[in-house]
Amino acid sequence: MASISLLAGDMGGTKTLLGLFSWDGLQLRKLHQHRYSSAQWAEMEPMLEHFLDNRPANVAPPSHSCIAVAGPVHGETAQITNLCLSLNQKQLLEACGGEQLELVNDFAVLIYGLQHLSNDQQVVLQQGGSSIPADGPLAILGAGTGLGIARGVPTPGGLMAMPSEGGHQEFSPRTAAEWELAQWLKADLQIDRLSVERIVSGTGLGHVADWRLQLDDARDHPLCTQAHAWRHQPADTADRPDLPALASQAAADGDPLMQEALQLWLSAYGSVAGDLAIQELCTGGLWIGGGTAAKQLAGLRSRTFLEALLNKGRFRPLLEQLPVRAVIDPGVGLFSAACRARMLAESGGTLA
Repeated sequence: MASISLLAGDMGGTKTLLGLFSWDGLQLRKLHQHRYSSAQWAEMEPMLEHFLDNRPANVAPPSHSCIAVAGPVHGETAQITNLCLSLNQKQLLEACGGEQLELVNDFAVLIYGLQHLSNDQQVVLQQGGSSIPADGPLAILGAGTGLGIARGVPTPGGLMAMPSEGGHQEFSPRTAAEWELAQWLKADLQIDRLSVERIVSGTGLGHVADWRLQLDDARDHPLCTQAHAWRHQPADTADRPDLPALASQAAADGDPLMQEALQLWLSAYGSVAGDLAIQELCTGGLWIGGGTAAKQLAGLRSRTFLEALLNKGRFRPLLEQLPVRAVIDPGVGLFSAACRARMLAESGGTLA
């Protein structure tokens, strides 16, 4: 087939990445990319027009496009969660031209890229076995600011991504330490219900470290001052300490209290990953993504994480057969949007 041009976008509250890719039936290749500050644009249409007007002369305009957005997508419209910005598929298609454009939630869009990741974009955590169908459902969860979850269901027309708000399900303590943490965190946040992502997320690691530093044996710990500032300063404060990163670094440097906090967090993360795996029966694979995946790669490879993932009673033999991988490519969102644009092109516009 002749090479075609595809537009991919990954729009968040802070930045927007736009890229043009070519597809010749064999290889998806990025030709041009630009980063924009999302808040500097009142609408996305002028941003798209600027990007396409300034593309290299040898790059054709796109025939099919996919824009991943950090917010809910309802039909042909989307709202960026952290910006006063609404998107409309028809208006965006008019701005960039071509035959088809689709808006997809920025975590759900990863489903379309997972099966096409190279070895440079992912790391195997568990090889899995050969006794289960490899063409079954897929799932991904990723701890970042919150906890993203998405599922992929095989259909005759290819994978269908299904967004999820599973990160907001109830956190269920498994140990005495997790129970104490949960009770402390509900009191500290003044809430009567604790969601999973309050603990299993990058922010959650900060909560776990903060809780551990409140205990009597940590009163003179060098991170107590930073933990106090982290707890009491708004998240968007410029000089707010990055407690999750500080705790991770302290654990890596051998600090026993922060190692304890990190192990608790990894175990809770692994348990949630195992719950997702049996809920979705994702024999096609389970991926761990999000902003913490590359930073916590050693922990995701550890027995602490993997044993918690596998420790699901009678379902352990099934879980031991699942391939489990970590996504380490920071540009996976744009890549996955390009994979979805390719699907649109290959389907001739027949995808739902």
